[in-house]
Amino acid sequence: MSNALAIAMITQALALLIEHNLRPEIDMQVAVKTERPPAEATDDATITVFLHQVTPNTSRRNDDLPTRAPDGTLLRRPAAALDLHYLISAYGNEAELVGQRLIGCVVRTLHEFPVLPGHLIEEAAQRPYLAGGDLAEAVQRVRFTPARMDIDETSKLWGMLHRTPYSLSVAYQAALVLIEGREQPVVPRPVQRHTVRALPFGAPGAPEPPRRPGTGTADPATAPATAVPAERASGTAARKVAARAGRTSGMAARSAVPTSQAEAEGELETPAPAKETPAGKVPAEKTAAKRRAAARTAAPRTRTRKQSGTGSTRGGGSTPAGSDDGTTNDREG
Repeated sequence: MSNALAIAMITQALALLIEHNLRPEIDMQVAVKTERPPAEATDDATITVFLHQVTPNTSRRNDDLPTRAPDGTLLRRPAAALDLHYLISAYGNEAELVGQRLIGCVVRTLHEFPVLPGHLIEEAAQRPYLAGGDLAEAVQRVRFTPARMDIDETSKLWGMLHRTPYSLSVAYQAALVLIEGREQPVVPRPVQRHTVRALPFGAPGAPEPPRRPGTGTADPATAPATAVPAERASGTAARKVAARAGRTSGMAARSAVPTSQAEAEGELETPAPAKETPAGKVPAEKTAAKRRAAARTAAPRTRTRKQSGTGSTRGGGSTPAGSDDGTTNDREG
């Protein structure tokens, strides 16, 4: 993080980065200026570094919240996260394509050095108007990223520059810039004594158990367990044992009654001993039963006798009377 001079120091360091990396492609004197594009085009080799917009960084804009306590005490130093938007333009002799050569050098430099070097920040801090800047001590380095601008955005940007002719330019975004506040947060006092205690509900000095909403009774899930007298506990246990024994004896009596009653009334019949059948033979009763079942399931088939003298074949011939062509038969009865 740095102070309020960080924005100006980044602009000056960017101009120094471009100026120190023009060779060997450019063998002429080039003026790199940190100002807006000129109102009149010039034939002198010139590069302008123009900061046209400063926007909040969307990913880090709320990292410092909250900065103050409810009573207004400063908890941490606020830091503004910013993105810087630059428009870099080139001017020169159009016959020698100086402007295009300069733009090529700018793109090559920023692609080769996307992070702003620390020694250029220190060199920029030597300017008298940038004395006191602490950008070189910041942990977060500034990175340059090319920004794509369509025709509509480009026309709006150059239209904002009143009476300034268009020139070949490239747009870059610098992120991330953190600017801290000046006020120092209050150092919290150390803990003087520890008063952490663990008390059950109902003990002297312990809080009351939570109550159910709308009632005056305590919540059974969190209410303390009450002690049960020994006499009451023993009586309850005896009743449970007696009830369990009664249920067991009742089930045994219910299972025994039907058997004895059936034996008394003679309802239970002794199964007849099965007749022995020689191996490989089927009992006669089973054979007769199978025959009766087959006779019942067989449905009667009805066929119509074709009248004599009237039958004909598909080819036009006739069938003699009294003859059977194999397709008709008497009703089987």
